[in-house]
Amino acid sequence: MADFYKLRNQIKRYEWGSPDFIPRLMGHTSDMPFINGEPCAELWMGSHSGSPSLVSLPSGEMSLRELIAGDPRRYLGEKTAKRYDALPFLFKLLAAEKPLSIQAHPNLAQAREGFERENMAALAHDAPNRSYRDSNHKPEIICALTSFTGMCGFRSPDEIRRLLGIFLDPAPAPLREGFTPLVQALGMPMAESNPAAALRNFLEILFNLSPAVKNALTEFILSAHGTEDCEWELMRDFARLYPGDPSIIAPIYLNVFRLEPGEAVFLKAGILHAYIHGLGVELMADSDNVLRGGLTAKHIDIPELMKVLDFNPLKPQIIKPDCSCFTYPAPCEEFSLTVIHGTGGTATLSATLPAVFAQSASIGIVTEGEASVSGVILKQGESAFFPPAGNGEDPLVLRGNFTLYIASVPQ
Repeated sequence: MADFYKLRNQIKRYEWGSPDFIPRLMGHTSDMPFINGEPCAELWMGSHSGSPSLVSLPSGEMSLRELIAGDPRRYLGEKTAKRYDALPFLFKLLAAEKPLSIQAHPNLAQAREGFERENMAALAHDAPNRSYRDSNHKPEIICALTSFTGMCGFRSPDEIRRLLGIFLDPAPAPLREGFTPLVQALGMPMAESNPAAALRNFLEILFNLSPAVKNALTEFILSAHGTEDCEWELMRDFARLYPGDPSIIAPIYLNVFRLEPGEAVFLKAGILHAYIHGLGVELMADSDNVLRGGLTAKHIDIPELMKVLDFNPLKPQIIKPDCSCFTYPAPCEEFSLTVIHGTGGTATLSATLPAVFAQSASIGIVTEGEASVSGVILKQGESAFFPPAGNGEDPLVLRGNFTLYIASVPQ
């Protein structure tokens, strides 16, 4: 039988995290060092150098990164080992109580150039004003475990202009005057033939609004009454958290999306987005590169963000599973996300794992129920690393009532 290794993973305690989502999923009986009331934002599963998972061996505990480095062909498979020196993906639980920063991630060429540039500038790897912490790109997929709200992709110039008109109609004259250049940028003759250029101009003007206009914007949003549209509700929340930040009107120029459990959205590099509230599994290329534009107290680098953004309008496509073993479409080489539901009342599901899972390095986490993997129990909240099955090894078999999310390297 093929070997696999239960993981002990590290928690990231960013201020936007939820004090409840991850502890509730993991269970307070686990060995995770939960502290009541302290935010648990992310749980990292993988071999990323920043927070690698740990595996327990007869000789003691070892990081997953060290385990793989000791025999890459065995633990990654020959094809993956030739191309990467560690797992090429980073798997997470993401638990947002408050909105994450409005952000985008670089493509591969941008990441390599930015990482080298910041190295040449002698920026420390963990410097708070560093944007490129590695040389990799960061496409990603977010899949909801609870109802999940986020924003992603620019609306069309026409739609933004229409929403701004509704928004500004009851606004005081100084604010309407301050926003005139924004409205004009969206209505320029090129907006229809070249919407990306119009949206670039719009965002540049927005980020360079005067402090007086930014303050007037915050005051107007917090004092306005009479509407309960989701965009208004979000803007009120943002204005309370980040007064004076022009990104508080992001729900007007970005698409707001809501996911129900099991639904997902894939984001390629360069797409402006922000996750707002909910618990999900997040899978991405093995990178921690983030270019922020607002809704945060962390480092913001507007010129660098503008360099990496894709300004073409984009409406997020919500992916909905349609079977009990479903692989989410994700057009990238580093990762693939599969969900398996083992159900059946008094019957027991007994199924060989999908071929992609058996042939490539994978990490799985049980988010509901309890799974028996070839007789070894994985409880809710437990995760494991699965090397590819070797020649002659019996395939792993799943049994039980459970929901299991699997991150693997596409073959």
